[in-house]
Amino acid sequence: MTSERGGDINHRRAQTKSKWFGTMGCSIFAVFPLGLLVLTLWGVVVEPRFLLDVRYEQAEVRNLPESWDGEHVVLLADFQVGMWLDNDGMVKKAVQKAVELDPAAVLIAGDFIYGKSSDRIDRVIDLVRPLAEAKLPTYAVFGNHDYSMMKADSAMELDIAEELKTRLSNLGIVVLENDARRMVPRAGGAPLTVVGVGSTWAGQSNPDSAFGELSADEPRIVLMHNPIAFRDLPPHSASLTLSAHTHGGQLRVPYTRSSSWLDIARQREVIADGWGEQGIGNAGNRIYINRGIGFSMIPARFHCRPELTVFTLRPAGPVLPERGPESDR
Repeated sequence: MTSERGGDINHRRAQTKSKWFGTMGCSIFAVFPLGLLVLTLWGVVVEPRFLLDVRYEQAEVRNLPESWDGEHVVLLADFQVGMWLDNDGMVKKAVQKAVELDPAAVLIAGDFIYGKSSDRIDRVIDLVRPLAEAKLPTYAVFGNHDYSMMKADSAMELDIAEELKTRLSNLGIVVLENDARRMVPRAGGAPLTVVGVGSTWAGQSNPDSAFGELSADEPRIVLMHNPIAFRDLPPHSASLTLSAHTHGGQLRVPYTRSSSWLDIARQREVIADGWGEQGIGNAGNRIYINRGIGFSMIPARFHCRPELTVFTLRPAGPVLPERGPESDR
């Protein structure tokens, strides 16, 4: 009798356990698609289109004139206007934020467009027009997509790049291609030079030409699209280099250090955004990589918000501060 009762109890327990696991299995299968939908909506709709990350950074510049000490410079990049499900709304929001900040200068690190159609250029001009209307000094370089290059070995569309350059120049935005311009502060005083390096993928990167006739001690900010060109800058020539191109990786795992394998210096690993690691490039040079606004390949961002960077300029001491990647970026 006891044996029969025990067997019955064990049988009921087994049935209960089976039902529990069955219920749990059904719940998991029901929740998984919902979770995937939530993550997709967050990555495609919410984070890239509503959550602009305005980052404030101190940036030391060698031989910075007193007239520029404490001034602010805004960095924008990678609009990618024309990609499917592109991000014009966030570009507009970022440009408006730049206008509200009223910096001494706005720098745009390339990839205005994505694709060959001229209508994309019309949209870009409408999006950046507020910078010109606010009379903000604005300087830019071109990226690979401004030459309609999807890959490093893609054919260049020089006519598209020329049209874009002409339209931006007519608006008052200075497009630099291995060239330099001296920026005079609004309150008057000594100038600060912005040096623009041409697109690497387009075969236009020529740092020697970009630095041109600059004296060794002339204060400057170096602007480029692809950070790979940073390795070619002469030692002690670029205490502040600003770039983009990486999109920060676009899709990143929270609470981990997301890095991007970029061939900057001896193929060593560097952070996909923020300050480059100490030792990247030549001695006395430092780089900051902006995550950009738009997309590449897929219209999504996860744990990688669109970025507008505000740099407060300070004079550099004999040794640049060590500012490597941060784990929460």
